[in-house]
Amino acid sequence: MPSEDAAPQLDVDQILADPGVKIIVCCGAGGVGKTTTAAALALRAAEHHGRRTVVLTIDPARRLAQSLGLTELDNTPRQVKGIDVESSGGELHAMMLDMKRTFDDVVLQHTDPTKAAEIFANPFYQAMSSTFAGTQEYMAMEKLGQLHARGEWDLIVVDTPPSRSALDFLDAPARLSRFLDGRMLRLLLAPARSGGRSMFSLVTASFGMFSKVVQKVLGAQLLTDLSGFVAALDSMFGGFRQRAEQTYRILQARETAFLLVAAPEPDAVREAAYFAGRLRDERMPLAGLVLNRVHRPAVPELDAEQSRVAAERLTELGGHEATVDVLRAHAALARQAVREQQVAARFTEAFPAVPAVSVTAQPADVHDVDGLRTIGAAISRP
Repeated sequence: MPSEDAAPQLDVDQILADPGVKIIVCCGAGGVGKTTTAAALALRAAEHHGRRTVVLTIDPARRLAQSLGLTELDNTPRQVKGIDVESSGGELHAMMLDMKRTFDDVVLQHTDPTKAAEIFANPFYQAMSSTFAGTQEYMAMEKLGQLHARGEWDLIVVDTPPSRSALDFLDAPARLSRFLDGRMLRLLLAPARSGGRSMFSLVTASFGMFSKVVQKVLGAQLLTDLSGFVAALDSMFGGFRQRAEQTYRILQARETAFLLVAAPEPDAVREAAYFAGRLRDERMPLAGLVLNRVHRPAVPELDAEQSRVAAERLTELGGHEATVDVLRAHAALARQAVREQQVAARFTEAFPAVPAVSVTAQPADVHDVDGLRTIGAAISRP
């Protein structure tokens, strides 16, 4: 593809084999093959490069478990059996983020059992830990920090959440920290530090008309739940911010490699370009672009117009229906390939120094280890 010719070739095997690379983050828009790419890279790192690897997915569709032959994945790494690591000595483990359980683990780790029980029973916490916007992305960062701190893995491969925007993964820690440190919550928290009467009565007494307005908007019970939640989490506020900063530093370090994953579609390439710009601004190590589901004609020297003209000529002659069908199918594929090249070139023109590799579209969805090996080999070709 022209986009590949213009960009340096991405050598993924070099990244997978580098002992200095401890984390690979696969990021991009939803539906571009991030989960499959992450699993294929993790499998190749274990089988070909002898690395003890764990892949963390946030994909609720559980495609990763199915493709690795596992009945299920949960918040604990599970070893993948039956892969070819006898000669390499590597290992492959897989896990799927459980957002609520990860949040619960954070609470248990950073507060005493009594306070933890109070937090777990709070209705606002129950809602926030399961459905609050940005919690999944923040907990993905928390889990990455936990895995990194354990020091058990040669390589951690992260499949980022299927967010509306790929930037959500990087923005989530700051957004959650801003929420927990927001002025509204600090106003609610102030009475709790003063002791004495119940949280809600103190808020009401302290803020008068302000409190009455808030009650109308939120409801008295929700305000009470929110106040109790903030009070219970008071001792953890600093920890949220500190861990977010620590994870950010890890993501900026040389031990991390970001791989953008995109399909040759305008929205996906635009999202990849946005993310590349953000990574550059944040001084995070962008290793390259993986362009999935690229279409290539079997006979690239025969372009769409030549194929169309030949089909029309044979139609006039008659008796060559099968050949005509093949030529027309080839013309359609050639036109699609040209469109994809033009779309991919938008990224390459904006970021000419970013290495890239393309992966040919597969005839069927990847659903087993052999399929992952095929993808891994395509991504990692020299």
